[in-house]
Amino acid sequence: MTPSRPPARGSSREDILDAAEAIFAARGFEGASMRAIADEAGVAQALLHYHYKTKEGLFEAMFARRSGAINRIRLARLDVMLARGKTSVEDIVEALLRPTIEAGHDPSLGGGRFAGLILAVSTSEGDWQKGLVARSYDPMAERFISALKAALPGLDRANATWGYLFVVGAALTQMTPTGRADRLSEGEARDDDTDAMLARAVTFAAAGLRALAAEEHGH
Repeated sequence: MTPSRPPARGSSREDILDAAEAIFAARGFEGASMRAIADEAGVAQALLHYHYKTKEGLFEAMFARRSGAINRIRLARLDVMLARGKTSVEDIVEALLRPTIEAGHDPSLGGGRFAGLILAVSTSEGDWQKGLVARSYDPMAERFISALKAALPGLDRANATWGYLFVVGAALTQMTPTGRADRLSEGEARDDDTDAMLARAVTFAAAGLRALAAEEHGH
């Protein structure tokens, strides 16, 4: 089979991971094949097996590249805030959401392809997908849940966890511009305006988190 593009110079791992991201996003995990990914990357299929052993191994490497980059930015922002000694709920939510939204709007960082892959993995019932989510996101999530609890007296672990999951879940559906906000708002909202979207998302999320903390205090 003729590759869909010429072999990249050096056939770097980045080329292979780019090809894997494209094929997995287009065909899903089950529909993608190592042969198709090798053809897309312009390399021998044996090279994929040499580096990643299995299709699962290649998917995990592809996924970890993007999730790791996003999470490093998130945690760096959180660490700066914690070092200052004063954090607001809005600042914590901004640090959590902005790297994800900006990556979703930047094709060089995976864009819509990676957004779709996150949703697919996060909602999968497969054991290895659940394990991948746990390894990729749980340590970072625990840091943010703890930060939310510290910033909002009265927010217990259960509500901080639900709040975190609600915020992230809503963000994933807006991670890439689809034009739906433009359509529903009759042009008054643009989902390619990341700053405007984030400002509203932060306000919305912070209000919900404060309501959960107040509800817990009321008990």
